[in-house]
Amino acid sequence: MAKKSTKKDDRPDRLRELLRVPPGTETDLTAYDAEAVPVGPEDKAAGVAATAAMAERLAELQERLYAAGTAGDRRRLLLVLQGMDTCGKGGTVKHVIGHFNPAGCRIRAFKAPTPEEQDHHFLWRINRELPRSGEIGIFDRSHYEDVLIARVRELAPREQIRRRYDEINAFEKALAEDGVTLIKVFLHISYEQQRRRLLQRLDNPDKHWKFNVGDIEERALWPAYQKAYELALTRCSTAEAPWYVVPADRKWYRNWAVSQLLLEHLEELDPRYPAAGGFDVEESRKQLLAS
Repeated sequence: MAKKSTKKDDRPDRLRELLRVPPGTETDLTAYDAEAVPVGPEDKAAGVAATAAMAERLAELQERLYAAGTAGDRRRLLLVLQGMDTCGKGGTVKHVIGHFNPAGCRIRAFKAPTPEEQDHHFLWRINRELPRSGEIGIFDRSHYEDVLIARVRELAPREQIRRRYDEINAFEKALAEDGVTLIKVFLHISYEQQRRRLLQRLDNPDKHWKFNVGDIEERALWPAYQKAYELALTRCSTAEAPWYVVPADRKWYRNWAVSQLLLEHLEELDPRYPAAGGFDVEESRKQLLAS
């Protein structure tokens, strides 16, 4: 979904193929247009309507996945959301995950490691929050912080960070082999759009709680963060766990794209309601009618 692809594609492949970072390729984020609408709804009204139209199907597939999990199906799904501040990770959780029954979701926002977490391997805290059988997990930030901010802020030796890419790939491959479908989404926001969103927070007293003066300092490190993301996307987009670059300057398109990615993966999983086990349906009906 490079900048040259800003026109509507009338005959696209599945969205997951269009937005996927091909394994083994070098990622250059300057080649991606954060404001692009490469496929799907062309304006906000159509986008909001299309996202809402997916709600019933997403909810049905989630229920089927959860039901299958209660019967021993180990499959589950993990949505990983990464991106620069104001890219809309929280908004995506609110508008997209709101389609699902919370009982079948496991949502975790990862912040700076606690002292206890720092005493363990960097994947320790991730393992504790993985979705169980039949669940949909959502990570607002993730294990990738340990090759992103850790690299930019030099929180670990560079050689240690280089080893972490391979550790992440091995970890995600093991998850895939254990029945986890990973959907790793980089919410791609432009430098200019981030400034506009930060200014909107300052201009609205009701949004001041979302503003952090540290965001201004982080903007000064934008080139370093872009490089860190490029390395993560290049090194860790694999056949088992590919990365998807979603244009995030338009919130409505971001929400539609993530919803569509979830729908495509859930439909491919095609979970089924389990058959009756341990009881005779007709006999149980007779007993109830007679009671």
